[in-house]
Amino acid sequence: MKLAEQSYRDLGMKLTPQRLAILNYLDGNTLHPSADDVFRSVRRRHPTMSFATVYNTLETLKQRGRLIELTGDPDKKRFDPNTTPHHHLICTGCRRIVDIMADIPVTSAAAGFAGFRVLGHHIEFTGLCPACQKKK
Repeated sequence: MKLAEQSYRDLGMKLTPQRLAILNYLDGNTLHPSADDVFRSVRRRHPTMSFATVYNTLETLKQRGRLIELTGDPDKKRFDPNTTPHHHLICTGCRRIVDIMADIPVTSAAAGFAGFRVLGHHIEFTGLCPACQKKK
């Protein structure tokens, strides 16, 4: 059994073939897919899969801390199955998202707010990737 499958069972949710397919798609996925991306991919093997199943599964995983929702794409929600602390580069041209695994110390910036305890942080850098820069 894959770690993702065990993690899902640990959430107390029934592991259906559709949910397993979603987990398998997300496992190690660095493309930061949208719900539609997951739906289109998983539906190839599970033609009766509904978009609602995909969306609800992603939302449950997000609520339980097993998935991160990215806000850098104004057109659609994107998800990151890598929940270890990291940051992102987002191309405003092609919407490609790249992980930045480096630690960027920003908690000292919040120290000026009296009584605020920082529990975590996430930085999204926006710009143009090399391919989009060549196009412009």
